[in-house]
Amino acid sequence: MLRAIAVIAIVLAAGLAGILVFALTKPDTFRVERSLAVKAPTDAIYPVVADFHRWTAWSPYETRDPAMKRIFGGTAVGKGATYAWDGNNNVGAGHMEILEANPSSKLRIKLDFERPFEGHNTAEFTFVPQGDATLVTWAMYGPAPFLSKVMQVFINMDSMIGRDFEAGLASLKKLTEKQ
Repeated sequence: MLRAIAVIAIVLAAGLAGILVFALTKPDTFRVERSLAVKAPTDAIYPVVADFHRWTAWSPYETRDPAMKRIFGGTAVGKGATYAWDGNNNVGAGHMEILEANPSSKLRIKLDFERPFEGHNTAEFTFVPQGDATLVTWAMYGPAPFLSKVMQVFINMDSMIGRDFEAGLASLKKLTEKQ
């Protein structure tokens, strides 16, 4: 009996060590990106993204906790605008600040998560005119600390976050194409 327990403990320790070693092989940074063509000019799309107050109309994260607390600060729109949220386990808590705002091409946001996991990333929206449409790209990138690498052994972050970005871009498309 004692021998069986020792064998099980060794197998479990070896398995855990294998997972940790495999996690070390994961990249030190991550990037998730999705794009969608929207049949609207950039000047119809950009204001909806550059104003945190308007994210409730299209962001997939805004509907996951109806009681989520939101605090807006800084400038009203564009560079310097801030947005903090505190919600349930589906949305967690964090803070965003628009660092770069170029209405014709780009919006760069400092994105800090407090919970459920601490994270310090960058979110970026780019807008590229394509005839009567605009190619809108939503990206998030940043460092991948060791805990993140361990999570990546079990969870495909690109698929998980990518689905949210796809849903958000589809909502943004629906909202801005009907204007």
